[in-house]
Order: sequence, then structure tokens, then C-alpha cells
Amino acid sequence: MVSLLPFPILYLISDGFYLLIYYVIGYRKKVVFANLKNAFPEKTTAELISIQKSFYQYFCDLFLETFKTLTISRKKMLEHCSFDPGAELLFKQLAEKNKSVIIVMGHKGNWEWAGNTFSLCCKHQLYVIYHPLENEHFNGLICRMRQRFGTRLIPMKDTFRDIVKHKDALTATAFIADQSPNPARAHWMNFLNQDTAVFMGTEKIAEKVEYPIVFVSVKRLTRGYYTLLADLLQSPPYSGNEGDITELHTKKLESDIVAQPETWLWVHKRWKHKRS
Repeated sequence: MVSLLPFPILYLISDGFYLLIYYVIGYRKKVVFANLKNAFPEKTTAELISIQKSFYQYFCDLFLETFKTLTISRKKMLEHCSFDPGAELLFKQLAEKNKSVIIVMGHKGNWEWAGNTFSLCCKHQLYVIYHPLENEHFNGLICRMRQRFGTRLIPMKDTFRDIVKHKDALTATAFIADQSPNPARAHWMNFLNQDTAVFMGTEKIAEKVEYPIVFVSVKRLTRGYYTLLADLLQSPPYSGNEGDITELHTKKLESDIVAQPETWLWVHKRWKHKRS
């Protein structure tokens, strides 16, 4: 029912949620503020609070925008989340060369809409790596939303096996690489002014299957409107030291976050692990 609401009413509800979550419930406010303070030590308290409020406003928008996927038309989807011409050309050129790709991105901007737009615009079959949720009903709802426009899902534990299985097809496999990994198997680096554990999976799988790595950014233009940007980070054969590719895409994400900090998912306890 929420997904059927027109956008003006949807955002009116979002404004109400923001007042409730930020001022009444205070959902993870201490976590968000601590993350912001550590990430931006040069900013004043007033500046950090301003970013924090903007984040919570956006967080409520994002939650409701995600459910809009259940009923939004293809035309409206592409109006609200479009491809930058340069990014669209890059994937077109890769498709013409019959090159499958590894996509890496973060929880920044509306990554759910980004998947929809990619599936509607590109020749590559999009596969998204995901963690199945414990709640079967909610997991089924999320899967239906993500698959509505042709995106397919791969559970994280099956990642490499499924990529190899589709080796003969033209595919784009998307990794959202800013979650908190097992610290013992992670690559450690400076990210947002903090010692941070980063997933190595994207780099290792790209090297095994010898696919180009493309970083995709989701830039928010205004409320409810986004554009997708893309950069070709690396192409095989790969050279350099272990961790170079991981550092490259992580630094790219960092630049995007600094440019639009309110659109990253600050509620995550991203730095809960420490290097041993």
C-alpha cells in the first residue's frame, strides 16, 4: 500500500518518520554521531550535527523509496534514477566486446534503485551478491523488489560458484563492499580517517575470473532523483601487490562519501572490529 502512494505523499510520510526516529526514538544517534566525528575530525560539532540530521532525513527517504520499487513503472524508475551518459557508454562498449564485469559499490545513495536502472538499461545480466535475511517473509519481499526488473540474486556463500556457472554469459556481478568483514581475513587500511577492515573478496574473485572491475557511484541530484556514474578501475591482466585493487575501490568510495556524506549508511557499526 505504501508503494502505491504518489511521491509527494511518500515524502510527507518520510518527514514524519524523520521527526519520530531522530527526535523521539533517537535510533542509533550515538553510533551515527561517533562515526561522523571519527570520520570528519576537522568538522565542528555544529557541522557534524547538521550532517547527522541530513542523514536521518535521507535515511527515511531511502527506506520508503525502496518499497516504491514494488509498483513503480519502468518509465518512472528511469526518470528517478538515470544513467550518466558516460557510464552508459562504458557498459555499452564492454558489452560490444562481450566482456563480463565485476561491479563494486557501497551503501551510498539509493543502491536498490541503481540495480533496477542497470537491469533496465544494460545488456549485461545483473547479479547482486546479498546476505539472505533471517526473517523469511521480509527476505522474500526484498527479493521480489530486487528481481522485479530483471536483476538476479546470488547468496554470498555461493558467489564464486555462481559466477563460474555463468562464465559463458554476459554478466555484471555487483559487490557492495563496505560492510564489516571478518577482521582475520580482511585487508586493513585507512578509510575515513580510521583503521578499517575491508573485504578482499571483490579483488580475489575478479583476479580468478579475469573480469574488468567497474566502480559505480550513486549520486543524489535532489530529493527522489539520482544518477549512476561509473569508472573502469582495473582490467586484466592484473598486476601489483595484494590489496591494491581493494584500496583503489575503497578510496573511490571514500571520495564519494566526502562529497555527499549524508547519503552513506552511517547507522552501521562499521568500525566495531579492531586490528589484532
